Amino acid sequence: MKIDRATQRYEQWLAQRMPLMSSDVRCKHAVMKRDAVSFLRATFYRWMQVWPEVCGELAEAPPVLAVGDVHVENFGTWRDQEGRLIWGINDFDEAYTLPYTHDLVRLAVSATLAFEADHLGMKLKDACDAILTGYMEGV
Repeated sequence: MKIDRATQRYEQWLAQRMPLMSSDVRCKHAVMKRDAVSFLRATFYRWMQVWPEVCGELAEAPPVLAVGDVHVENFGTWRDQEGRLIWGINDFDEAYTLPYTHDLVRLAVSATLAFEADHLGMKLKDACDAILTGYMEGV
């Protein structure tokens, strides 16, 4: 299935579950066309369709609670209720049980796209090493 058809089917499915404003959908489509990072962020539904085909064995790893739609822009800093500065993942609306490799691969793909668009303030290898090191330390 091509991306146009996948997007159409997803939006039809979504419209059955919540009201969609056509102006917002058009705006989302325009954002999707900006660059590869924006496209990745806007098409998690498509990622989940192709992930098992593209990543083969990685898609069969043991499951854990995953962020799902993880990408480099899901990380940030904010102040909690007590005014402490917090750093971490700030978007969990697609959290789901997925192979543990899912978030690692998607985050590395996101870092790659950000690097290629000159939006990553470090070398790609360093970013991927940090992703893997952070995950291993977190486990």
